[in-house]
Amino acid sequence: MRSPALRHVLTHLITPLLMCLGMGLAYMGAFVTPEPHHLPVAVVGSAPQAKVFAQTVKDTAGDKLDVRTVASRAEAVGLLKSRDVTGAYVPSAKAPELLVASAASDMGATAVEKVFTPVAAKEGVPLKVTDVAEPVADDPTGQGLFFLLIALSIGSYASVAALGAAGAALSMRVRALLALGVSAVVSGIGALLAGPVFHLAHHDLAGVWGMAWLYSAGILFIGVGLHTFLKRWTTLTMMVLFVMLNFTSSGGLFRPELQNGFFGTLHAFWNGAGLVEGVRSLLYFGDDGLARNVWTLGVWLLLGLAVTGLAALYERPRRARHAAGHTGAATATEAPATPAAVAARPEAARAAEERAGEKAEEDAEQAAEEEIEETVGV
Repeated sequence: MRSPALRHVLTHLITPLLMCLGMGLAYMGAFVTPEPHHLPVAVVGSAPQAKVFAQTVKDTAGDKLDVRTVASRAEAVGLLKSRDVTGAYVPSAKAPELLVASAASDMGATAVEKVFTPVAAKEGVPLKVTDVAEPVADDPTGQGLFFLLIALSIGSYASVAALGAAGAALSMRVRALLALGVSAVVSGIGALLAGPVFHLAHHDLAGVWGMAWLYSAGILFIGVGLHTFLKRWTTLTMMVLFVMLNFTSSGGLFRPELQNGFFGTLHAFWNGAGLVEGVRSLLYFGDDGLARNVWTLGVWLLLGLAVTGLAALYERPRRARHAAGHTGAATATEAPATPAAVAARPEAARAAEERAGEKAEEDAEQAAEEEIEETVGV
C-alpha cells in the first residue's frame, strides 16, 4: 500500500471491527434466545401423587427442567433463598401456589411461571404466585446490579489505557499505585450510585463498596500488566475479557440456566458473576454464598497482581538498558561540548538530531492518545 497514512488508518480499524464482531457474537449468543437448560425447580409434597406429578413434569419438559420433590413448603422456601432452585410448585386442587425468588433472577421467575401456569390451568384453577425474595422497590426488576456492573467495568478497563499508554514512562511501581488509587475511586463511584443516588442498596453499602473495589482492582491490575506485553491490543483483550465474556456470563439479566452451556460454565468462576451474585447474596439472601463470591473476586485480584509482577520483571532489564543508554549518550555529549567542538559540528546535523528527538516524542504521544481514544470511544 503506497499511502502510509491510509495504511495507518486501516490498521487502526482492525480493533473496532473485531469489537463489532465479538460484541455481536457474545451478546446475541447469550441473550437473543434464552431457553431453560436444566432449570432447577421443586414440587412440594411427600405423597406418591406428588412424586408422580414431579416425574410427569420432568418427562414433559425433558432437559429444560431438573425437577425434585421436597417434603414441605418451608424446605422449598429454604432452597429458593439459597438459590438451589428457581421455583417451587405447591400442588393443590383448589389453590396451587408457585414460589419464586425474583431477587435472584426476574427472568428466571418469569420462566418458571410460564412452565407452571398451564399446569394449574389444566386443573381449572388460578395459580397463586408468591415471591419469597423480592428486590427493593427502587429496583423492581433486580437488574440494577447488572447496570452497576457495567459502570464499574467501563470505569476500570477504560482507565487501563491511561495508566498503560499515557503512563508508559512511569515505573511499574508508580502505575500499580495509581491502579490502586483508581480502583478506590471507581468503586467509590459505584457505591455512591448503588446507595445515595439510585438506592439499589438499602443496607450493607460498605460491603457493596468492598466487593466493587475487589472487582475494579482486579481488572485494573490485569490490564496494567497486560499492556506491557500487548500494547495497543490491550484494548481489544480487555473488551473480550471484561465485556464480551463478562457481561454475558454475569447472571445480571439471565441466570446461567437460561443460557447455553458456554456462558453457564463461565458464570461459575468469572469475576462479573462474582460481583453480581455476591452483592445479591449480601442484599437479599442473608449472605448465603457470599464467601464463595468474595473468593472469586479475590482470586481475580491475585491474578492481576501476578500479571503486574511479571510485567515489572519483564520491564526491569529494558529500563536498565534504556537508562544506561541515556547515561552513555549524555557522557558522550558532555565530553566534547567545548566551543570549538560545537562550532565544528555542522548545523544541519544538530538540527536533524533535534528533529528526530521531537518526532520520537510526537509518535509516542500520538500512539498513547490513539489507544486511549479507542478504549474510551467504546
